[in-house]
Amino acid sequence: MEQVCPGEEQATVERQTVFLTWVNCSSVRWATRIQDVFTVAKLLALGLIIVVGLVQICRGYGDNLVPSVAFEFLKEPSVGQVALAFLQASFAFSGWNFLNYVTEEMVEPRKNLPRAIYISIPLVTLVYTLTNIAYFSSMTPEELLASNAVAVTFGEKLLGMFSWVMPISVALSTFGGINGYLFTSSRLCFSGAREGHLPYLLAMIHLKNCTPIPALLLCCIATIFILCIGETHNLINYVSFINYLSYGVTIAALLYLRWKKPNIMRPIKVNLLIPISYMVFWAVLLGFSMYSEPVVCGLGMVIMLTGVPVYFLGVVWKNKPKWVYSSLERVTYVGQKLCYVVFPQDDPLELEPLAPSKASD
Repeated sequence: MEQVCPGEEQATVERQTVFLTWVNCSSVRWATRIQDVFTVAKLLALGLIIVVGLVQICRGYGDNLVPSVAFEFLKEPSVGQVALAFLQASFAFSGWNFLNYVTEEMVEPRKNLPRAIYISIPLVTLVYTLTNIAYFSSMTPEELLASNAVAVTFGEKLLGMFSWVMPISVALSTFGGINGYLFTSSRLCFSGAREGHLPYLLAMIHLKNCTPIPALLLCCIATIFILCIGETHNLINYVSFINYLSYGVTIAALLYLRWKKPNIMRPIKVNLLIPISYMVFWAVLLGFSMYSEPVVCGLGMVIMLTGVPVYFLGVVWKNKPKWVYSSLERVTYVGQKLCYVVFPQDDPLELEPLAPSKASD
């Protein structure tokens, strides 16, 4: 099969990003429908891989699943390399926290958000585990490492004339993944701007479609910029490290508030054993990853710390010169006219406090 060069692959991702940004700007319903359809398509493709792999195992082609073969190392791994492998593999499972970004888009989030997370994490873990077992039914560890797209190689070896299904499935998965990132990341920018941590223009929504167009455009531009300056493998390492560093700080803040302010209202509450266990895993994972790959993790740290001076200049510094405020006002005014956006009105129902008896964490 003809290989796609990195330049063509990057251009394809950029075109998908621009198109999906337009879709998300046009309609929330369109964006959610696309996410539903492509998620189902991805699960069907994974289901096909699992079924074909299990058939192969039942026919006796499971030699690569023997531990001595499946866990054969070309060189003795260090603890730091194993930790870094966990960090890189976590990229595939990074969608577990996205629902938290779109809580306002959910119906009855206090009930459906925990339910969705409790169902999705075991389901995704099971599907991905069975998929990897299926891969080992027909591919050696060396073939897995050498393949640029394992699903495509798997299809070429086992699906025969239907091998074209796998490249299409990979494309659909990428398409749905980009849509999910745009949908959730734009809501993160939108919420940050609403709290005063980003320019107020990013906290505005379209007058008719109720979509956060400025935040979506910012995410689109940032995505294309990063694609142009970074290599995919390194970008995954940076994103994984930055994500886990952010998660750890967030969990630490949760524990701090549970200790200092135990009686404040908490719509969703979990047992303290969960965040404590996560913090232990987080500390070990990041500690050994930084020991194994100090340059990669250090660059990820530098990327994250670039936001510190911006925070002090934009948020902490209150008494700015008048020309700064007037310039921001002009930019906001022009952005409102171009994007046709306004500040959203608060929903009175969302402003009502929870009854103490119904509060849970």
